Order: sequence, then C-alpha cells, then structure tokens
Amino acid sequence: MKHALLRLGMLIVFVAPLFAQQEKPGFGITFSGYVKTDAMFDTRQTTSAREGHFFLYPAPEVLDKNGADINAAPGFNILSIQTRLTGKITAPDAFGAKTSGQMEAEFFGTTDGDINGFRLRHAFLKLDWAHTSLLVGQTWHPMFILEMFPGVVSFNTGVPFQAFARAPQIRLAYTTGDVKFTLAAASQRDFQSNGPAGLSSAYLRNSVIPDLHAQVSYASGGHLAGAALDYKKLTPRIVTTKNVKTDAFVDGIAALGFVKVNADPVTIKAQALYGQNTPDLMQIGGYAVTSTDPVTGIEAYTALTTFSAWAEVSIGKQIEYALFAGYSKALGADENVTGPYYGRATDIGDLYRIAPRIQFNAEKTRISAEVEYTAAGYGTPDGANKGKVGNIRTVANTRLLVAFYYFF
Repeated sequence: MKHALLRLGMLIVFVAPLFAQQEKPGFGITFSGYVKTDAMFDTRQTTSAREGHFFLYPAPEVLDKNGADINAAPGFNILSIQTRLTGKITAPDAFGAKTSGQMEAEFFGTTDGDINGFRLRHAFLKLDWAHTSLLVGQTWHPMFILEMFPGVVSFNTGVPFQAFARAPQIRLAYTTGDVKFTLAAASQRDFQSNGPAGLSSAYLRNSVIPDLHAQVSYASGGHLAGAALDYKKLTPRIVTTKNVKTDAFVDGIAALGFVKVNADPVTIKAQALYGQNTPDLMQIGGYAVTSTDPVTGIEAYTALTTFSAWAEVSIGKQIEYALFAGYSKALGADENVTGPYYGRATDIGDLYRIAPRIQFNAEKTRISAEVEYTAAGYGTPDGANKGKVGNIRTVANTRLLVAFYYFF
C-alpha cells in the first residue's frame, strides 16, 4: 500500500505540470515556407542576378566586328534557389503589448558568387497595442506595400516598375478605424545605393540621417488605397581625389500612390512612383556629378528623377488568370551633368513590360506559367540636357517561365 501511494504521488508530481502547461497559451516558433523550382527560357541575353533568375531587363545591343548583336542570343536555366523557410515567433505579452516576431531565409545567396547561399530576408520584433504597433528589425522597405504587390510568377516581383527592397528599420504605425498612419526610419543592407566605391551602404551611413518615410493608407472590405513620401540623403565621398575632406551630399524625395480593388473574383491593383535617386528600390536612375572643383576635387551632385507605374488584373482562385503591365521613364535631373553617373541603368530612357500568367492551385501545390515581354530603350545620357537619355534604340526580351511550388 505504501509503495502504491508513493507511485501515485510521483505520478501526480510529473503529470500535474503537463496539465498546467496545456492551460497556458502556446508560445514558440512555427515553421512554414515552400520549395520552388523555376524553369526559364529567354530570347535574349539579360541584365539579371543569380544566373538569370532575378530578371531586370534585356541586355543592351553590343555589336561584334561584323555588326552582329552579341546579346541577341537565347538562354535557358532551371533553378530551385528561391526555396525558403519562415519561422513565425509568438511569446508572452510585454510592455502591455502583444508580441510577435519573424525570421525568414532562403537559398538565393547575397551575390552571384554566393548562389545557393542561405541568406536572411526577414528578422524582426513587433509589438502591438490597441491602435499602435512598433516594428524593429529587417523586413520589407515601407515603399513595398505588402498588401498589394504584383502576384507575378517571376521572382522579380514586378521590378523595376515595383519598388522593391528589404531594409533594417524602425517602423511605427497608428490605426484609427480604417485609416493607418506609418512613420519609419530605415538603413540599407542587401539593397544598396551606388557611388564612387560601387554598391555600398556607406553613402547612407555617412549621411547620418536614415531613410525617412511617412505613409497613410485606407483599407476596407478588401479594398486599399494610400500614398507615401520617402526622403533619402547620400554622402558619396568623405574625402576627394585631391585628399581634401568633403561633406557634399545628394538628396531626393520619392512619392508613391497605390490602390487595390477587390471585386471578388476579380482583383485590380495599380501603383505609381515618382522618385529621385531610387536605385536602392530597384528603380532605374540614380544621381550624377554637376561640377568638380579643380583645386579641392569637391563635387556637387544632382539626383536623377524616374517615373514608374504598374497595374495588374487577376481573376480566379483555384485557376488564376492574370495580366501585369508596367512602364518606367527616366526624366533626367534638375541641372546639367558634367561628371560621372551613379545608379542603375542610367543609359535607359524608358522601359515597358507585359506579362500574362496562369496558375493552377491544388491543396499545397501550385503550377504556374508566365510569358514576360520586356522592352528597354537604351541611349546616351546628355549632360548638356540635364542627363536625359537620347538616341534611343529599343531591344526586347521574351521570357517563358514555368514554376512549381510545394507549400508547407
């Protein structure tokens, strides 16, 4: 009898905590993600990242000694590097707020030499009060509107028409009714500005002021509309080629407008961006040198302005039919240019893309097909005409893409 009571007591000691734990909310990390393989065929050589996977625009015309265009040659590839893993974190309340977090990585690498490398996409903490939320960490740049980005099959997600970047940031949002106000301060990591030393986050870091963002949006019944302003200041050099200290800078403002209409089963999305010096958002353009002091080497700069817009119409769930269209135009600068240009595709005057797609969804599996036609107008920036691109010659690429997804 004594031994039986002893065993019963030990059982209570071990089992009681288990029941107590079940009564508490579950905290921890939940993993999800997908396995994805893309098979792609291009009618022309491309300007892209990761062996052609992240397509930007067709490569320019380059003539051989016989006058033949070297880049007018097709290409093909199959890659699975977009496969990703997401961990969503839940934990007890703190500071009177609901807490959450996320970590996400994929095998896309950080450079072409690092292809297949495991790279960080998102890593952030979020605190949610009744009307206010605070996000600290790396996630989508506020100019990338998570609720309405293009649903294209291509991993470029509508770039270079869609503003696209992830950035370490501090983001504060306040919601009242259907209206949300957002303020953010961001730095640069994987998506950087260009300058005298190449791609680097140093130009923003040396400016001391982070990338500043303000946004207002209205959401109701699946519909969304909003606008945003973004300010960025870069310091291209802290010392000149004449070994003279300098704090000369270039700054610029970007304005964004967006709308989403949910008329189930039809969804319509549209967005327009007017921005100065926005290559870190995967836009064409950048900035240029307007003058150089012959004695000190101190440079003055002007931002290049770009307009881009895109729209998308989609219908269906199990079988989705959709059409994406985008347009981008280099508008030049406020001043004439006398020195180098720094940015992305500063020799492209305009771009447009048309991309129809069809997707088949069955449980956790998706098969997608897309035809992506992109035309780029290459020319020569005219410094005496405020950097506007002239003598434009257009080249085009058609990408045929088939993608296979398995979600978990």
